[in-house]
Amino acid sequence: MSCPHIGSANLAKPSPTDNVYREDCTQCFDSIDDPAGLDVCLKCFNGGCAGDRNHAKLHATSRNHPLVLNIRRTRKIIERNEPPLKMSKLAIAAETESDRYDTTLTVKCLDCGIDNLNREDATIAPVIDAVMKANTFSRKEEVKAWEQELTTCEHILTMQQGEPRKIESQDLGHCSKCDLNENLWLCLECGNLGCGRAQFGGVSGNSHGLAHATETKHGVAVKLGSITPEGTADVYCYNCDEERIDDNLGAHLANWGIILAEREKTEKSLTEMQIEQNLKWEFSMTTEDGKELTPVFGPGLTGLKNLGNSCYLASILQCLYDLPSFQQRYYSDKLGPLPSVPDPAEDLETQLRKLGDGLLSGRYSKSDTDVFASEHTPNVPYQKGLQPSMFKHLMGRGHEEFSTMRQQDAFELLQHLIKLITRSKHPVELGDPTQPMRFVMEQRLQCLNCKKVRYSSNEQDSVFIDVPMEKLPPEEEGQEPKYKPVTLKQCLDSLTASEVVELTCAGCGSKDGFTKRQAFKTFPDVLVVNARKMAVVNWVPIKIDVPVIVDDEPFNLDEYLSKGQQPDEEALPEDESAKSNAPAFVPHAEALAMLEAMGFPRVRGEKALHATGNSDANAAMEWLFGHMDDPDIDVPLDLSASSGGAASGGAGAADPEKLAMLESMGLSGPRAVKALKETGGDVERAIEWLFSHPDDDGADAVEEEAPAGNEGPKKEAGSSELPAKFQLQSIVCHKGTSIHAGHYVAFIRKKLSEDETSWVLFNDEKVVKVVDVEEMKKTAYVYFFKRV
Repeated sequence: MSCPHIGSANLAKPSPTDNVYREDCTQCFDSIDDPAGLDVCLKCFNGGCAGDRNHAKLHATSRNHPLVLNIRRTRKIIERNEPPLKMSKLAIAAETESDRYDTTLTVKCLDCGIDNLNREDATIAPVIDAVMKANTFSRKEEVKAWEQELTTCEHILTMQQGEPRKIESQDLGHCSKCDLNENLWLCLECGNLGCGRAQFGGVSGNSHGLAHATETKHGVAVKLGSITPEGTADVYCYNCDEERIDDNLGAHLANWGIILAEREKTEKSLTEMQIEQNLKWEFSMTTEDGKELTPVFGPGLTGLKNLGNSCYLASILQCLYDLPSFQQRYYSDKLGPLPSVPDPAEDLETQLRKLGDGLLSGRYSKSDTDVFASEHTPNVPYQKGLQPSMFKHLMGRGHEEFSTMRQQDAFELLQHLIKLITRSKHPVELGDPTQPMRFVMEQRLQCLNCKKVRYSSNEQDSVFIDVPMEKLPPEEEGQEPKYKPVTLKQCLDSLTASEVVELTCAGCGSKDGFTKRQAFKTFPDVLVVNARKMAVVNWVPIKIDVPVIVDDEPFNLDEYLSKGQQPDEEALPEDESAKSNAPAFVPHAEALAMLEAMGFPRVRGEKALHATGNSDANAAMEWLFGHMDDPDIDVPLDLSASSGGAASGGAGAADPEKLAMLESMGLSGPRAVKALKETGGDVERAIEWLFSHPDDDGADAVEEEAPAGNEGPKKEAGSSELPAKFQLQSIVCHKGTSIHAGHYVAFIRKKLSEDETSWVLFNDEKVVKVVDVEEMKKTAYVYFFKRV
């Protein structure tokens, strides 16, 4: 049967920059593995499900793109008598789809209702071929995830080596400052040999290579034991603090009499150690007696496939979509149809609702039994897991860290998602799903001389707790250090304890300082707690696994509610002159000197001390390591009322200078104002936002910028009603020495039946019932407590 739609108007070949969505639907997680398959638009390459939901038909009608390629895939039966090969490098195995799947292709016209157009048609065939050969959206992400891209840098390209000389073999045997004979790094600029940092797996190191680089400003070094005759080696630039590639490594080594052809690799490379480390951080999927944990299936029990380094994302999403507010907002009968947008994969509302349906409906929570298990390889039928590629790309777009495929800090991701969701539009009857996390902390300052007080409050969506660290005596020599367990109450007591800070009183002029204490002015419905367990070892921040004991039963937080200003307390003056002379921040002299001696600029040191209580150089250094990439890290500290402080986050009026930049590009008016607001004032992201939201007139942003008029004061977040009882609902756990590496999982308290409530482990796509969660609670990184 002929179709009048076949022609160039309805057909296009994908270019290298086009995203081809030929794996799962852009509006739900139905995929090419479902019986009806996936319809890929042959004009814009949108993927739409062809089953009962028929999002393909919706797309064809709304965009007038009738021609689609239906792709259906079935798994070939594979008999596995041997375990899969152990991964040895950061690369994707060259296994093709045809090795694992049978694929059926059909061309359809959704307008004419023709289900089997001629695939060999001269007009259609080249388009089908181009679509099937194009990299899929998720494949691009997977390649970036596993192929670690190393580059050279300006310090290597401009490196000036010393006078050529031959370093005798006996001088290559140990560090120039100690007796270590492994993990040795050769400075390519002067030929000094220094030991590296201590590494995972017992590799020794005293950081003498780093000390040499710091003293001499010689930044480029090569790890001797990693050099191969082929010319590969671990090259590190201390100035960039990154692993690099030296394209002229042979010549640079020859300057010191080292010939590549004569070298033999004797130690693991950094990449190999990273792979080994990540394999070591796997969470146990067995009980104490060695039995596999029981997989569970059903609504709210759907796993998420690891996209490479995305376990931080999966664990946070599982905890968020366990919250009633997220379930109501993104998976509810009250929701209308999905937004009608040109590109659903680029629409945040669509992707959040897609996740809601995927995680909560139970539609995709089923065992993956396509892999045949022989009697020699008993197989637990875990889920295949949903692939959140579109959401990951969308939420990370324009962000310096989350746009990469590197492992990230799960808590920083949570804060990023809260910001994105808060800035989105929400139906009045449903509201912002992050609102239940909000509460108010109140700070009390009292002058040590005149005893006058000042109260200030700050709305938050989470709280940090510093975990006390006390090493236990080793049970045997060489044992990994263990730390004394602490209770959550100890951490909260420390959070709300009084401390003395060095400030000048605006009332009496005294420089004796103030006592400072913070407490809860209101409590949220969902309390998010981030446990900070960091120590600095050899100048590197390391995460320490200190057990934190958290009760399973509800506990009371009434004692942490602020009493507010008391009748017998006299407030510091609030007149304009006093405000202009608000308590002046005087950085702790000794701590600031220590930070400057470490190489931190004074401005950064002052900021860090102000943020961490103005007493501890180590705490300030930890804060600096976590805020190195802040855009305003080198902006001098400004505590005046007009500055907006660090909490403003770009949410106020649009910056006139940035507006002028957009206007010079022809991007002006309310749309420009909204674009800056939606992207936190980032001009580049604002430009991208404007081009991806052509139909948004920005009127709502202008209304928000307008004076409040008669709207009255904003309602305070949270509630001060007592009792304030909370119970642990979910935790994000982390294994690894750095929050930017290792592995994240989530443990969530789930009601599995009318009679059974149990902890469930979400380890990427694997979802299993857990018998004992006590060990995991001790090493949690992010806690979600619900008010009961």
